Amino acid sequence: MIPLTTTGLTSNFEEAADLRKIHVPQEYFSARYEGEAEWAIGPFTEDASLTFTAQGQWPDPTGTGWTSSAIFNPSLIADGNRLVLFYRASPTMESMASRIGMATHDAGRGWADSELNPIIYPTLDNELYGCEDPKIYRNEGRYFLFYHGVFPIDPEDADAYPSPGYPLEGVGCDLNLAVSDDLRTWTKLGPVVPHTVSRLWCKGAVIPRDPEGNAIRVNGEFLMYLSEGCNGTFQVGRSDDLINWTFEEQPYLDLAPLQGRLHEVACAAAGFDDQGHIVLDFFYRAADGQPAAAQALYHSDAPFTQIALNKGGSLSWGGLLGHQGTWIFPQGWSAPAGSRNLYFYRSN
Repeated sequence: MIPLTTTGLTSNFEEAADLRKIHVPQEYFSARYEGEAEWAIGPFTEDASLTFTAQGQWPDPTGTGWTSSAIFNPSLIADGNRLVLFYRASPTMESMASRIGMATHDAGRGWADSELNPIIYPTLDNELYGCEDPKIYRNEGRYFLFYHGVFPIDPEDADAYPSPGYPLEGVGCDLNLAVSDDLRTWTKLGPVVPHTVSRLWCKGAVIPRDPEGNAIRVNGEFLMYLSEGCNGTFQVGRSDDLINWTFEEQPYLDLAPLQGRLHEVACAAAGFDDQGHIVLDFFYRAADGQPAAAQALYHSDAPFTQIALNKGGSLSWGGLLGHQGTWIFPQGWSAPAGSRNLYFYRSN
């Protein structure tokens, strides 16, 4: 793997600062429910009372002059009566050279960005191109933050881990993990998916999560749905502690009824009823080439057997959270260029 250096970080930041990818507004996905299934979660409308705006620029531990102009792909969890938000900050929308920040919301006081930001920034070789897309889970009082470490692919690694089923273009993506017991001190544990499985690219860390953000055991173990990379195969991880994982090829999603092609599974909601249901929310490409969202229904007794599909979803990359009797999630795709806003959406 190509070593992380200040020179490499600086070059990546300068390239990212010149890029802006345009996203379809969030409402396109979360408000489009045609023939909504009774079990589906949503649709969603914006709750302006929870809008988060990042203020000022963070200190730059890497010494590259890094700043952000966009925040997006966040994850949200409940901590008592407050909300804790983890979000991706980038030089421009959807660029590389990202870092991860944290903010908290208390009723009556609103949002406060953490003085510890950035809580996750590049320090490992597989983070040379940035740290992206946090997913937060809690288990027995401990917090598990999965995120993507992005890196340039060394030609020797490309030869060692070929990916003909999911061609790569010189950029790799690992699924990294950091843990904390107090939401302040974070310890990086590195990648959880070996390159023999990922073939230098994997995304997901989609673990069934209850309405408060706790990881849910399914048949006595934690499950992780991977949905991108892995040489084009569906892979599922199993763990007893959320740290050590084993993976196996396991098809779990059939998009044939939608006539679409999967891009990435966003989140998995569980523990919300007494019937043992799991809902996977995912992003796909429809037959007409347009991006779309959908949800799939499962039962915990058979977590890889798809029961039904519903057109329309949330695309909550960090997971849906129960709040004041409804589901909520944040996303920043609809923010105007240069504004660092996260808008919150609440189920109807």
